Amino acid sequence: MLLDRLTHLVPTREQLASKRCLRWLGPLLLDPQLWRWSRRGVARGVSIGVFFGLLIPVAQIPLAVITAIALRACVPAAVTSTFVTNPVTFAPVYYAAYRLGMWITADPAAAGEQPNVVASEEETGLWQSLGDIGWPLLVGLTISATVAALCCHLTIHLVWRWLEHRRQQRDAQHQRPRAGTAEALTTSENRTRQA
Repeated sequence: MLLDRLTHLVPTREQLASKRCLRWLGPLLLDPQLWRWSRRGVARGVSIGVFFGLLIPVAQIPLAVITAIALRACVPAAVTSTFVTNPVTFAPVYYAAYRLGMWITADPAAAGEQPNVVASEEETGLWQSLGDIGWPLLVGLTISATVAALCCHLTIHLVWRWLEHRRQQRDAQHQRPRAGTAEALTTSENRTRQA
């Protein structure tokens, strides 16, 4: 089953508690409530992980774990969902966030011209060019991370409720006796009595 395969990829409590940057959270990390796969905990955890996964390029996991502990979210879901940005998705996500930030901040570069990041002696230099990229990128990443986290939270709640409702309907159908079965039993009982 897919869930069993994915569960093996999720780090255990002990593995996270043994990490040097998280060791000081040891007793808090071992709280069993933070490792339950409940609807609210998973929704919070995925939202936290996606938020930090999109917002910052480094130290995503420690920040997601600390925030998950503070907000009583599912820690494995928070850690796993930080991988929304990885070496394959990093460039497209950050470019889209940069373009969104240019559009939101009404940067003149949004008209289609790219900022020149190659430093030369006549120009303002590499750091100034990176600074020009930084503000639209920060705005775009903040908006993208917030919207993605809220969408993940809402989607997980809706899908989880829908799956619970389907399971309850299926269970209720299996518990009800069929009308034809009850009639068949009474007819066969009458036949045995008559014989």
